Amino acid sequence: MSPFFPKPLTAVAPNTREFESNALVKATGFREYDARWWFGHPASDKAPEINLMGIQALGLGIGTYLKERGVERRIVVGHDFRSYSSSIKLALIAGLMASGCKVVDIGLALSPMAYFAQFALDVPAVAMVTASHNDNGWTGVKMGCNRPVTFGPDEMNRLKEIVLGGNFTLDSGGGYTFCDNLYDLYYKDLTDRPKLKRKLKVVAACGNGTAGAFAPQILEALGCEVIPLDVTLDHTFPRYNPNPEDMEMLHAIAHAVKEHGADVGLGFDGDGDRCGVVDNEGNEIFADKIGVMLARDLSKLHPNSTFVVDVKSTGLFATDPELLRLGAKADYWKTGHSHIKKRVAELGALAGFEKSGHFFFNPPVGKGYDDGIVTAIAVLDMLDRSPTKSMADLYRDVPKTWGSPTMSPHCDDEIKYEVVVRCVKRIEAMAKAGEMITGQKIRDVVTVNGVRVTAEDGTWGLIRASSNKPELVVVVESPVSEARMREMFKAIDAILRENPEVGAYNQTI
Repeated sequence: MSPFFPKPLTAVAPNTREFESNALVKATGFREYDARWWFGHPASDKAPEINLMGIQALGLGIGTYLKERGVERRIVVGHDFRSYSSSIKLALIAGLMASGCKVVDIGLALSPMAYFAQFALDVPAVAMVTASHNDNGWTGVKMGCNRPVTFGPDEMNRLKEIVLGGNFTLDSGGGYTFCDNLYDLYYKDLTDRPKLKRKLKVVAACGNGTAGAFAPQILEALGCEVIPLDVTLDHTFPRYNPNPEDMEMLHAIAHAVKEHGADVGLGFDGDGDRCGVVDNEGNEIFADKIGVMLARDLSKLHPNSTFVVDVKSTGLFATDPELLRLGAKADYWKTGHSHIKKRVAELGALAGFEKSGHFFFNPPVGKGYDDGIVTAIAVLDMLDRSPTKSMADLYRDVPKTWGSPTMSPHCDDEIKYEVVVRCVKRIEAMAKAGEMITGQKIRDVVTVNGVRVTAEDGTWGLIRASSNKPELVVVVESPVSEARMREMFKAIDAILRENPEVGAYNQTI
């Protein structure tokens, strides 16, 4: 334990002397692949899970961990557009510098801009202050020290041990530099290429989040006619949270596409590492189906490629006749941007796709990390290579399945993993006993991340724990019919309801 900085507390009442004199860091904020805490909001009476001294402790912990790993202690930091993110970042910087880190501050940025800065500025480590698409009041940090990979469970668990144990290494040699031209380098990297041949009208929706400062200009430089939607930065998020997996944002994009006769609608999340897509007819295409379309397009250029996909994603990656004809191989893996990013790097896959909209492209398409603007460019290039087809035509070419949005019943962080373990055991026991699900035999049970159970006709359902919020995650899909999809949802929900800790859904089908 460091004698120079107090050991963090995991609980302390706000608006007290103790709160202003101690570091508060709730243990549950250390997630599987990043950190996420409730910082507090004037409209909420929910108690904070971290304070500024706690953020400083996190910075000390990151620097200590880098030294432990033998990584040169130079680190890129940036922050998203929330009213409190700059103060969070400054507290983090104070801790990083006290641990001996030389900090390169890139200011207001998208998460992928911070990852890009690791390459462009040749800096080993990154710590991006963002709560991504979470509601206002949340904060967090995405971290890494092995570009383009970010921290996964092992790294997060060790960081948690260091921070909560107060086992900090305070060291001299810390320093600070502000980089004021990172966006210029990022802009040049994405736009120094031939312009699109096809004239495309594009709705660029940013939900008043950070992407509004960057995405529209880049799309215009590629030759698009851009229809801006909610691009003015406003950290109150007056219309909806910038989350392209949220139906409210997708509905708004669809309305704008039809109103303006756009070729495609592109929606970016709060920190710009995800992109949602709406076609020219206003169809809101779930990200896993976009992944199938991009895999088809890229496989024509790069036959026999491997694609990593998360367990929430459609089964079409393994069954689509066109992908099979082109020799594409699917690797279903754990949900989570760090999990998929690491798996893509390990396998040398051409790309990785998450149903949430995190897409990862290895060279020659990208640099291996998730970047919503790079995803948008890949969609535009796909359209450019299909001059006689609309986005809706390309969508219709994909075999029809009936899939749900990502549904998230509430479940407290302290119990959610235990609930998932119970569900895994329950479904495994059903399969072992030869029990039916939705009136059919169980064909397959995958437990790489929660439990994904598939019936004989290919209809499947998934239960897993959210890594970012006090929620579970439920997804269902059927290649047969909407009715079969709904039957699977009823079966999955019935298993969940055996656990009284599971609450209401954020949305359902």
